[in-house]
Amino acid sequence: MRIIGLLSLLIPGIIGAIGIKLMRDSVFLKAQFPFRYLGDSAYVYVLQGFSGLALAIGGIGFVAGYVFYRDRKRGKVSERYQKK
Repeated sequence: MRIIGLLSLLIPGIIGAIGIKLMRDSVFLKAQFPFRYLGDSAYVYVLQGFSGLALAIGGIGFVAGYVFYRDRKRGKVSERYQKK
């Protein structure tokens, strides 16, 4: 059971890290695998940056939501954020 829990946090963490890498590479004008074959225009780097942003927000948001849910279930969250 702990392996499943670890994988459920590891996979979105890796996805978030890939998103951060895509955003960094778009700043330095370096197209990565799926975007490399679209050409060498400015829209390719913008598209890579936005998709990296979406992956980063999704991955980090999933991990943060998981930690928040776990802490709320254990009573470690202030009363302001408790369910009513």
